[in-house]
Formats: sequence, structure tokens, C-alpha cells
Amino acid sequence: MLWRLRTGAPWRDLPDRFGPWQTVYERFARWEADGTWARLLEHVQVRDDAVGRVQWTVSVDSTINRAHQHAVGARKRGM
Repeated sequence: MLWRLRTGAPWRDLPDRFGPWQTVYERFARWEADGTWARLLEHVQVRDDAVGRVQWTVSVDSTINRAHQHAVGARKRGM
């Protein structure tokens, strides 16, 4: 599962040494549904935070994307 997440490859491209991709995917989906991945992440974060290996940084994105003037959607009267 971690190989697939690290590479971003489709499930069907999973190397044969890991077994059938359907089996690996079903296990991944089951662990996601029952919260196993969330518990693993929380455990690692708590452990690493306790020894000072985690830097908690907050990032706020204030990017503004404007539409082109002709993309606003409404037609002007008289046109």
C-alpha cells in the first residue's frame, strides 16, 4: 500500500510481489473506512511531537483567482 501511495501509480500497476492489486486495494479501503490510517497517523504525530521532531506550522492561502471579464456569465442589456 505504501509503495502505491509513494509512487502515485494506479492500483493495477502494483508490482506482483505485493499480491493481487484487488486484494491490496480492498485492504487499503477497509483500513481507511475503519479509521486505521487515521490512528496510525495520530500515533506517529504524537510520538514524534513528544521528542520534538514535529514543527507545527500554520499556512494561510490568500490567493485570489479572478475570472476573465467575459466569463462572468451574465449578458449585458442591449446586446
